[in-house]
Amino acid sequence: MHHNPISIENLSYVYPDGIQALQGIDLQIKATAKVAIVGANGSGKSTLLLHLNGILMPQQGAIVIGEMPVLPCNLMAIRNFVGVVFQNPDDQLFMPTVWEDVAFGPMNQGLRGKDLEIRVAEALVAVGLDLAKYRERPSQNLSGGEKKRVAIAGVLAMQPQVLVFDEPSAQLDPRSRRQLIQLLQTLPETQLIATHDLDLVLDLCDRTIVLSEGKIVYNGETREVLSDREFLLAHALEMPLSLNSKSELR
Repeated sequence: MHHNPISIENLSYVYPDGIQALQGIDLQIKATAKVAIVGANGSGKSTLLLHLNGILMPQQGAIVIGEMPVLPCNLMAIRNFVGVVFQNPDDQLFMPTVWEDVAFGPMNQGLRGKDLEIRVAEALVAVGLDLAKYRERPSQNLSGGEKKRVAIAGVLAMQPQVLVFDEPSAQLDPRSRRQLIQLLQTLPETQLIATHDLDLVLDLCDRTIVLSEGKIVYNGETREVLSDREFLLAHALEMPLSLNSKSELR
């Protein structure tokens, strides 16, 4: 695994309508880190994520993934290096069965036969799903939590070094949410997690980046920033429920 899989220097991005989505972003992510990206709607979280595998290209500044600059000639390799799990798993699950959904990415990488079978089985085991039980299940008939796991398995099957999650706990019931957090805790890959779920951040991430109006306004220890009620309110965020309830008891 690359020791410093993501390096961003002075990244800025302006949408065609003139909205400045990102301004002067400098960021280094170390291997195996679990890093949260939080901020109010419109703060630039999704725009930043879309730069990490070249869905959006830098207008100003530079991004290096592994040792590869984000340039058109490197996009195929970068998209194998960085796996993105979207907020809605229905955006990723489009094949008739679970097996075909998980196999889709590695098949496009050229995997076939026994090697493909092993890759799919390993990815399903990693997310806690039994191959025999789920192989022929239609993905669209699964529960929300199961769909999320299959979407993650489909990304893991491509063996990326970095996992990027956009609102991973969205639309999950409390039990499925807890299972998801437990799953993410076990995955060894570098993780960047954009979310409004600050209790998830507290459980999962040692480091948190706060974006506000396209700028990084905090980059450091998670519990420190999530305990700072005034700072969070100033950036349209609220303390996690677990910390908020403890502070009210004091």
